[in-house]
Amino acid sequence: MSKFDYKALLKRVREDTTIRRVESAERFTIPEADVLYEGRTTIIRNFEKICSNLNRDAQHLLKFLLKELGTAGELNGSRALLQGKIPSIQIQNRIREYVETYVLCQECGRPDTHLVKRDRLLLLRCDACGAVRSVSTRKRKIIHKPGEEIKEGDICEVTITDIGSKGDGLAHFGKYTIYVPSAVKGARVRVKIERVSGNIAFGRIIPS
Repeated sequence: MSKFDYKALLKRVREDTTIRRVESAERFTIPEADVLYEGRTTIIRNFEKICSNLNRDAQHLLKFLLKELGTAGELNGSRALLQGKIPSIQIQNRIREYVETYVLCQECGRPDTHLVKRDRLLLLRCDACGAVRSVSTRKRKIIHKPGEEIKEGDICEVTITDIGSKGDGLAHFGKYTIYVPSAVKGARVRVKIERVSGNIAFGRIIPS
């Protein structure tokens, strides 16, 4: 095969891969959580259906959500029950992170994958293109000094100094006031920042 033929073939392969990714992205839609609140309990009513659509074990997805949302919970039939009143957008964002980490193939973009454990390594194998990659969650920045700027996705360690009128915990971090749902006054917690507006930030408790 000539050098020219090789380059042309390589270009075609790359173009085909790009097309497959676009087609897959158009075909696959991340399931939307059907969220209901009963008192201080958050209920994902279609949890079993979400797991079925993703072809993933319900306990595996639940464990991920509980860790990322910093709460406790359990399966109840086809539903998932989470402690605390958790905004549906936060739940949907965590499901999206789960899909990107544990479901979608990074090569062809398709969701037709399954998890394989090899020794101590968790792998994602694509049934469509045969690609294999290790599964790793993204590392997030931890801020230690209150004088630093904070942005969405950052993690801060704060002390809850007060409780707001709506029941959210309040913490002061440098120039920022951080609102933390389901927090207890006096508690020292690790918080992931969900949104920042001026000197006001909104976060959620995550495991230390």
